[in-house]
Amino acid sequence: MKPLHPPAAHAFLQANPRAVLIDCRSEIEFYFVGHPIGAHHVAWSDGPDWSIDADSFVAQVRALASEGCAVLLICRSGNRSADAAVALERAGFGNVYNVVHGFEGELDANNHRGTLSGWRHDGLPWEQS
Repeated sequence: MKPLHPPAAHAFLQANPRAVLIDCRSEIEFYFVGHPIGAHHVAWSDGPDWSIDADSFVAQVRALASEGCAVLLICRSGNRSADAAVALERAGFGNVYNVVHGFEGELDANNHRGTLSGWRHDGLPWEQS
């Protein structure tokens, strides 16, 4: 797994149109908080039980990503996506990237996200749907 900060991840996606961006946050986060434009939603864990099914996750990503193409993973802060990236590498994916700081970034001194780092903080294209 290779780390990419959000601006570098966006530039990578622009330069590599076959690359796939997977947003592995929950469905609620993806639709109500927002997500990078063009991201595919494949939850690493989701409600109501928040269990992780790595095999199902890998199968869903495999259905979206053609063999050999780069897969970029993003979550809220870069932690879940790092775990998901490890699962993809164990399953044989060889070109996996983790978006450092994720969509919303690290917590600030007031426990708020989006003020220090992250895709949205960096002014990169996103949508809410």
